[in-house]
Amino acid sequence: MTAGHGDPGLLDHLVRGSLGWLEGARESFRLPPDVTTDADPNLTLKPLGELAELSQLIGVLHPRDEIRLTARELFAFAWNETRDGELFTELIRGEPFATYPLELYGTFAQAGLRHAEVDELLRTTTRLRGWRVAREDHTRTLGVLNAERRIGLRQHADFAAVLALTGLGRLPEPWALDRKAVYGVTHDVFHLTDWGRNRQRMSPELAGYLRLWLPSWLENWLEEQLWDLVGELLAVTACLPKAPYHPVVWQRLAEVQAADGSVPEMGAAPASDDPGEAFTACYHSTLVTAFAATLARIAAEEAGSGPTGGNPALVGGRTPGESESAP
Repeated sequence: MTAGHGDPGLLDHLVRGSLGWLEGARESFRLPPDVTTDADPNLTLKPLGELAELSQLIGVLHPRDEIRLTARELFAFAWNETRDGELFTELIRGEPFATYPLELYGTFAQAGLRHAEVDELLRTTTRLRGWRVAREDHTRTLGVLNAERRIGLRQHADFAAVLALTGLGRLPEPWALDRKAVYGVTHDVFHLTDWGRNRQRMSPELAGYLRLWLPSWLENWLEEQLWDLVGELLAVTACLPKAPYHPVVWQRLAEVQAADGSVPEMGAAPASDDPGEAFTACYHSTLVTAFAATLARIAAEEAGSGPTGGNPALVGGRTPGESESAP
């Protein structure tokens, strides 16, 4: 199942197609007027935040100029939707202990897009006693800690200690993981490695566990046709040292991608003509496909260019736009 250093042509095709569809779906990412009051953040801010996170990474790290340009335009669109950061002042004042405004703002702050009032508000709210209350979802806590690091705030807990409590950190029996648990493991990896930017943060023990069991997990979720999770597992694979390449899985994912570039979350492409339903059914899996293919492309470049790797953006574990003071 594992062979070669990757297929750059196939991987670039997947990224181009995915970004093309996402570009055409801009209107569905726009925030509604009631985003700070009555709108469900899972249906409004969450999609925009995921677009920002992954388009920023692709816009910095992908080796092809035209792909980086498209991704950067999507990232600029996402920042514009926040009204150049002004949105976060309203979100933080309305919910000072909510973590999602900080997590979303962290994506932009890492890229150098800051808002002075937001920075001041976060310096205040993250020092409050209520902010330091332990959260039951340790994977989510990793995301908060990573956002605090990106912004330059003092981390409210020890990252390694929290990681040890997560699904990945506990090295669970691989045959006992259900869908939710596997999604948790993928996000443990993303927060640990800063979404693939700092892969050297992964310990040999965790990398060895993942290298051993990822092929089985990929085979299982490939059979279930859960393309969203297949994409996340491929992204995790690309975060491993000397990342393996799974040509059969990548080919299957390419076959599932529609002519318009969309990738369904599960099964076949949605039959509905309703744009809203099509967006909900495809946006995350399409983003994940572009993300995973970008990381795999970087891994392929590194495999062909010696031990130091071929992407200068990853040298030293820091990407352009990341604060020099970040640990």
